[in-house]
Amino acid sequence: MPHSLTLLLHIAGIGIGATLLMDGWTVLRKHLLGVPSLDYALLGRWIGHMPRGQFRHAPIGKAAPVAGERALGWLVHYLTGLLFALALVAVDAPWRCHPTPAPALLFGLATVVLPFFVMQPAFGLGIAAANSANPAKTRLHSLLTHLVFGLGLYLAALLFAPLLCSR
Repeated sequence: MPHSLTLLLHIAGIGIGATLLMDGWTVLRKHLLGVPSLDYALLGRWIGHMPRGQFRHAPIGKAAPVAGERALGWLVHYLTGLLFALALVAVDAPWRCHPTPAPALLFGLATVVLPFFVMQPAFGLGIAAANSANPAKTRLHSLLTHLVFGLGLYLAALLFAPLLCSR
Protein backbone atom coordinates (compact mmCIF):
# COMPACT_ATOMS: atom_id res chain seq x y z
CA MET A 1 0.00 0.00 0.00
CA PRO A 2 1.41 3.47 -0.84
CA HIS A 3 2.73 5.41 2.15
CA SER A 4 0.32 8.33 1.61
CA LEU A 5 -2.71 5.99 1.63
CA THR A 6 -1.43 4.23 4.74
CA LEU A 7 -0.96 7.59 6.43
CA LEU A 8 -4.48 8.73 5.51
CA LEU A 9 -5.99 5.46 6.74
CA HIS A 10 -4.07 5.75 9.99
CA ILE A 11 -5.17 9.34 10.59
CA ALA A 12 -8.77 8.42 9.73
CA GLY A 13 -8.67 5.47 12.12
CA ILE A 14 -7.24 7.61 14.90
CA GLY A 15 -9.72 10.45 14.39
CA ILE A 16 -12.80 8.27 14.02
CA GLY A 17 -11.73 5.99 16.87
CA ALA A 18 -11.16 8.92 19.22
CA THR A 19 -14.47 10.52 18.28
CA LEU A 20 -16.30 7.22 18.79
CA LEU A 21 -14.79 6.84 22.27
CA MET A 22 -15.77 10.42 23.08
CA ASP A 23 -19.33 9.73 21.93
CA GLY A 24 -19.42 6.54 23.99
CA TRP A 25 -18.31 8.56 27.01
CA THR A 26 -21.10 11.10 26.51
CA VAL A 27 -23.71 8.31 26.30
CA LEU A 28 -22.32 6.69 29.47
CA ARG A 29 -22.17 10.07 31.23
CA LYS A 30 -25.80 10.75 30.34
CA HIS A 31 -26.96 7.37 31.68
CA LEU A 32 -24.82 7.41 34.83
CA LEU A 33 -24.82 11.09 35.75
CA GLY A 34 -27.79 12.51 33.85
CA VAL A 35 -25.55 14.98 32.03
CA PRO A 36 -26.74 15.51 28.46
CA SER A 37 -24.27 15.83 25.62
CA LEU A 38 -24.26 18.42 22.89
CA ASP A 39 -27.20 18.06 20.52
CA TYR A 40 -25.33 17.87 17.23
CA ALA A 41 -28.36 19.30 15.45
CA LEU A 42 -27.38 22.60 17.12
CA LEU A 43 -23.87 22.28 15.70
CA GLY A 44 -25.42 21.70 12.29
CA ARG A 45 -27.72 24.69 12.80
CA TRP A 46 -24.73 26.88 13.64
CA ILE A 47 -22.82 25.70 10.56
CA GLY A 48 -25.97 25.97 8.44
CA HIS A 49 -26.43 29.64 9.33
CA MET A 50 -22.83 30.56 8.45
CA PRO A 51 -23.39 30.91 4.67
CA ARG A 52 -26.08 33.46 5.56
CA GLY A 53 -23.52 35.49 7.52
CA GLN A 54 -24.86 34.46 10.95
CA PHE A 55 -22.01 33.26 13.19
CA ARG A 56 -23.32 34.08 16.69
CA HIS A 57 -26.64 33.20 18.26
CA ALA A 58 -28.27 34.11 21.54
CA PRO A 59 -29.02 31.28 22.11
CA ILE A 60 -28.55 28.79 19.29
CA GLY A 61 -31.66 26.87 20.35
CA LYS A 62 -33.83 29.82 19.35
CA ALA A 63 -32.24 30.21 15.91
CA ALA A 64 -34.30 29.02 12.96
CA PRO A 65 -33.76 25.33 12.21
CA VAL A 66 -31.75 24.44 9.11
CA ALA A 67 -32.69 21.57 6.79
CA GLY A 68 -30.53 18.54 7.55
CA GLU A 69 -28.99 20.16 10.62
CA ARG A 70 -28.65 16.93 12.63
CA ALA A 71 -26.81 15.10 9.83
CA LEU A 72 -24.68 18.18 9.16
CA GLY A 73 -23.83 18.45 12.86
CA TRP A 74 -22.74 14.82 13.11
CA LEU A 75 -20.71 15.14 9.91
CA VAL A 76 -18.91 18.23 11.22
CA HIS A 77 -18.36 16.51 14.58
CA TYR A 78 -16.56 13.57 12.93
CA LEU A 79 -14.69 15.79 10.46
CA THR A 80 -13.43 17.79 13.44
CA GLY A 81 -12.17 14.56 15.04
CA LEU A 82 -10.36 13.73 11.81
CA LEU A 83 -8.82 17.21 11.62
CA PHE A 84 -7.66 17.01 15.24
CA ALA A 85 -6.03 13.62 14.52
CA LEU A 86 -4.36 15.12 11.46
CA ALA A 87 -3.09 18.04 13.56
CA LEU A 88 -1.63 15.72 16.21
CA VAL A 89 0.15 13.62 13.59
CA ALA A 90 1.37 16.78 11.83
CA VAL A 91 2.87 18.04 15.09
CA ASP A 92 4.42 14.68 16.05
CA ALA A 93 4.57 12.36 13.01
CA PRO A 94 6.47 9.49 14.70
CA TRP A 95 3.83 9.34 17.45
CA ARG A 96 1.28 7.60 15.20
CA CYS A 97 3.51 4.51 14.96
CA HIS A 98 4.87 4.71 18.51
CA PRO A 99 1.94 6.15 20.48
CA THR A 100 2.30 7.13 24.11
CA PRO A 101 -0.49 8.51 26.29
CA ALA A 102 0.92 11.91 27.26
CA PRO A 103 0.90 13.64 23.84
CA ALA A 104 -2.59 12.34 23.08
CA LEU A 105 -4.04 13.32 26.47
CA LEU A 106 -2.43 16.77 26.35
CA PHE A 107 -3.62 17.28 22.79
CA GLY A 108 -7.12 16.14 23.77
CA LEU A 109 -7.18 18.68 26.59
CA ALA A 110 -5.92 21.38 24.22
CA THR A 111 -8.86 20.74 21.89
CA VAL A 112 -11.19 22.15 24.54
CA VAL A 113 -10.10 25.57 23.25
CA LEU A 114 -12.55 25.14 20.36
CA PRO A 115 -15.71 24.79 22.47
CA PHE A 116 -14.55 27.25 25.14
CA PHE A 117 -13.59 30.08 22.81
CA VAL A 118 -15.50 29.43 19.59
CA MET A 119 -18.57 27.22 19.93
CA GLN A 120 -19.87 28.16 23.36
CA PRO A 121 -19.65 31.92 22.67
CA ALA A 122 -21.20 31.41 19.22
CA PHE A 123 -24.03 29.39 20.76
CA GLY A 124 -24.80 32.24 23.17
CA LEU A 125 -23.23 30.61 26.22
CA GLY A 126 -20.32 33.04 26.56
CA ILE A 127 -16.63 32.27 26.79
CA ALA A 128 -16.08 28.91 28.49
CA ALA A 129 -19.85 28.66 29.08
CA ALA A 130 -19.80 31.66 31.44
CA ASN A 131 -23.50 32.30 30.73
CA SER A 132 -24.65 28.70 31.14
CA ALA A 133 -26.81 27.58 34.06
CA ASN A 134 -23.79 26.05 35.81
CA PRO A 135 -20.52 27.29 34.25
CA ALA A 136 -18.20 25.26 36.49
CA LYS A 137 -20.05 22.00 35.79
CA THR A 138 -20.22 22.73 32.06
CA ARG A 139 -16.48 23.49 31.96
CA LEU A 140 -15.64 20.35 33.92
CA HIS A 141 -17.65 18.15 31.58
CA SER A 142 -16.11 19.82 28.53
CA LEU A 143 -12.63 19.15 29.94
CA LEU A 144 -13.46 15.54 30.79
CA THR A 145 -15.00 14.91 27.37
CA HIS A 146 -11.95 16.28 25.59
CA LEU A 147 -9.64 14.31 27.89
CA VAL A 148 -11.57 11.18 26.85
CA PHE A 149 -11.09 12.27 23.23
CA GLY A 150 -7.34 12.39 23.96
CA LEU A 151 -7.53 8.90 25.45
CA GLY A 152 -9.31 7.84 22.27
CA LEU A 153 -6.50 9.31 20.16
CA TYR A 154 -4.01 7.19 22.08
CA LEU A 155 -6.07 3.98 22.05
CA ALA A 156 -6.91 4.27 18.36
CA ALA A 157 -3.27 4.94 17.47
CA LEU A 158 -2.27 1.95 19.58
CA LEU A 159 -4.85 -0.20 17.79
CA PHE A 160 -3.87 0.83 14.27
CA ALA A 161 -0.07 1.09 14.67
CA PRO A 162 0.58 -2.67 14.28
CA LEU A 163 -1.64 -2.74 11.19
CA LEU A 164 -0.43 0.39 9.42
CA CYS A 165 3.16 0.95 10.51
CA SER A 166 6.08 -1.04 9.21
CA ARG A 167 8.32 -2.17 12.03
